[in-house]
Amino acid sequence: MSEVAELKGWTDGADAIVYQSCDACRYIWYFHRAFCPSCGDASPQTHRASGRGTVYAATVVRRAATPETKAHVPYAILLVDLAEGFRIMAHGNADLNLGDSIAIEFRPFAGLRTPYAVRAV
Repeated sequence: MSEVAELKGWTDGADAIVYQSCDACRYIWYFHRAFCPSCGDASPQTHRASGRGTVYAATVVRRAATPETKAHVPYAILLVDLAEGFRIMAHGNADLNLGDSIAIEFRPFAGLRTPYAVRAV
């Protein structure tokens, strides 16, 4: 069984972030692909991320976009640079700032279980 089939990420219902890397050119990326977007190699490796990273950018949502998100306001939408070398978007606590060290948890948000950044301890 291939490593791709074994590892599931949060979009597949698992509490994990998975990413891919290329042995040929050492490129790392987040969105699943059958080939390396840098060099075209057709044998990418899939890995589970540590969930540790740093806040790259943040915005605080104070007004709900939908009735389902009203219970979460205020919340942050963050761009997070994960330790493995790629960037993701996540929800998070509204008190997170640029440069803060974070850990990713998975929490319900508007009916979905999504990545949620909390201050790393």
